[in-house]
Amino acid sequence: MRNSRLYPYLLCAPAMIALFVFVVYPIGYLIYLSFTNWNIINPVKKFIGLSNYETLFGRAEFYTVAWNTFIFTFFVVIITLALSLVLAIWFNKNTKFNMFGQAAIFTPHIISLVSISMVWMWIMDPDIGLLNYLLGLVGIPPLRWLQSSSTSMLSIILVSVWKGLGYYTLVILAALQSIPTSIYEACELDNASKTKVFFKITLPMISPQLFFLLIVMTIASFKVFDTIKIMTGGGPNNSTNMLVYYIYEYAFVNMKIGYASAVGVVLLGFVSIVTILYFRLLSKRVHYQ
Repeated sequence: MRNSRLYPYLLCAPAMIALFVFVVYPIGYLIYLSFTNWNIINPVKKFIGLSNYETLFGRAEFYTVAWNTFIFTFFVVIITLALSLVLAIWFNKNTKFNMFGQAAIFTPHIISLVSISMVWMWIMDPDIGLLNYLLGLVGIPPLRWLQSSSTSMLSIILVSVWKGLGYYTLVILAALQSIPTSIYEACELDNASKTKVFFKITLPMISPQLFFLLIVMTIASFKVFDTIKIMTGGGPNNSTNMLVYYIYEYAFVNMKIGYASAVGVVLLGFVSIVTILYFRLLSKRVHYQ
């Protein structure tokens, strides 16, 4: 009897150990490093209190980088979620064309982000790029997509939306196909309009999946790095510099681990606050039954 009481704890132990080793300890160590001036070259980790945070919040470039991150996250999440919902509704018909379209739209998700970034750099090339060629066909002058501060953020958003669109579309499509057809048949008998059925039946029924995707998209957008590193390097003029790339620059280029850790703690705080706001504001609108 005494041993049976230990079974639940023994079964949970591997997961709890992994959680501590790979989540709790790294976060705790990150917070500790943020109070030091460690710079990799010097093995001594001198405690300097809140000095890194005072430096961080006193720099104008940090606010620029933070603003870029929020702008990027906002537009990527809104555009991707809206387009994914529209495409999922479009593909929610059992036709050969839709089956081909589902496979085609999912392809970018399984391709390496490095390869995608390289291809889009060629497409957005100001001299030989396909985008400027297409713009020229309709009389629009060529744009310096990645070389101009006014269009570089738009370019990064475009690539990120294109990359994730297929995966999120198929998730929503699976949610749509899980709705019992008997519900729609009952709506037809009541002569309910398509608009009313969409907002009163379809959206509430897939709201758990939409809420999940909203959180996943937001966290993924806050962590964007590969696209920035390959396509723009944070430029021009810090117009595409994001928090994770900012951390990388100070940690592995400037060798200021303590300062980079402070930025990491702030990023963790941003993500936590946004996630809490989602649960506070939207969780009551999610229908699980």
